[in-house]
Amino acid sequence: MNAKRGTAVKKATTKLFVLDTNVLMHDPLSLYRFEEHDIFVPMMVLEELDANKKGMTEVARNARQASRMLDEIVSGTEHNMAAGIPLGEVSRGLATGHLFLQTEAINSVLPTALPTAKADNQIIGVVMHLGQMFPKRQVILVSKDINMRIKARALGLEAQDYFNDKVLEDTDLLYTGTSELPPDFWETHGRGLESWKKDSRTYYRVQGPLCPDLLVNEFVWQDEPRPFQAWVKVGAGKTVELETLTDYSHGKNAVWGVLARNREQNFALNLLMNPDIDFVTLLGQAGTGKTLLTLAAALAQTLESKRFSEIIITRVTVPVGEDIGFLPGTEEEKMTPWMGALEDNLDVLNNPSIDPAGTSGGASGSTYGGDWGRAATMDLIRSRIKVKSLNFMRGRTFLNKFLIIDEAQNLTPKQMKTLITRAGPGTKVVCLGNIAQIDTPYLTEGSSGLTYVVDRFKGWAYSGHVTLQRGERSRLADHAAEVL
Repeated sequence: MNAKRGTAVKKATTKLFVLDTNVLMHDPLSLYRFEEHDIFVPMMVLEELDANKKGMTEVARNARQASRMLDEIVSGTEHNMAAGIPLGEVSRGLATGHLFLQTEAINSVLPTALPTAKADNQIIGVVMHLGQMFPKRQVILVSKDINMRIKARALGLEAQDYFNDKVLEDTDLLYTGTSELPPDFWETHGRGLESWKKDSRTYYRVQGPLCPDLLVNEFVWQDEPRPFQAWVKVGAGKTVELETLTDYSHGKNAVWGVLARNREQNFALNLLMNPDIDFVTLLGQAGTGKTLLTLAAALAQTLESKRFSEIIITRVTVPVGEDIGFLPGTEEEKMTPWMGALEDNLDVLNNPSIDPAGTSGGASGSTYGGDWGRAATMDLIRSRIKVKSLNFMRGRTFLNKFLIIDEAQNLTPKQMKTLITRAGPGTKVVCLGNIAQIDTPYLTEGSSGLTYVVDRFKGWAYSGHVTLQRGERSRLADHAAEVL
């Protein structure tokens, strides 16, 4: 360890990060994410990677990928292992630090309350040993396990979460897709104002201090001095082009019998019904109308305007309570219990006695020929809706489909990429979710795949995002969301 000690003292300004197994299993590329700092992988981490490598789960795949990356880094450097393996070449410049593997037995004294047989405690012991060995270096444990971080801090050790997978530190900073214009907007941005009409839409070209901050397809609105709603068609420059919206709160623009009940729902329907928008993300708490609006827009464009050939719905199957075990039947039948939200919304959209949006009737209520007509309509609609499992998505290409990804907050960024890259020509992808309801272990509001795509797609000319604010389900649901 003498060579290693020399390297460590020489680099006293850089930190030494000790990686827990769950970091490598969450993100195998974490080996290259620590820039100029050094990383240390204890022997127990390699043991745990080996124990978790079997199977077809995401965790097992990541464990295998992490093992392959470690093998690639270590190959051909066995003679110089103790001095640390430089990461610069293998990471193609992403990291400039060194990787250290545990090359000797470490006997650190842990408190008697911590059983040494437990893997977590052995890794904590390694951190304690390294801290004593290199007193001038900052030795930090990196773990996704909250309890392990608490234990380490209780023993006076420095511990951190793995932050590199987080898109945003604070989800309050997440792009909402909407901006309220200040009352003096037209005074401060009115110089050189241009206005014209095209295809029943009014366009404005403005310039002023707010223009560089407005992104393409961001919605802008103003209540006073006169109501104004538009979206940005050319943005993030000295001048901005605004286009007025279709008013989906008016009865003549009803989408499959559904009207927008508030400002954000109107913005969402403008995105869902626009043929030039390929990718839509809708965030919002329970009851804001995400699924109802999306399904109404999908039915209208599949059955009425024939823009899409069919609707495909998929979602992550994470149970809220105990799992109910294996389910019989085909892929579609197995997915049926997870699709309660779809069934509920179809009932609303196809029952004229239920009023989905304050209109005088549901979807095409007057055209139903009683119960028989309604049953025939439901059969026709169901024949155009396919429910698919995420497990069989790899390798598929969807042509002219309306793809709805429900409960998208439970997807990792990698799973989200797998799904969105399925889209072929003429396909529209809509992601729905509520980042306050994440059920998957190791995913947080900041690292969810939904947060990831909202942040990465903002400002792209063919995508749009809206965060729905107001619940429209019922007064009971709205009150429960506030007080519970």
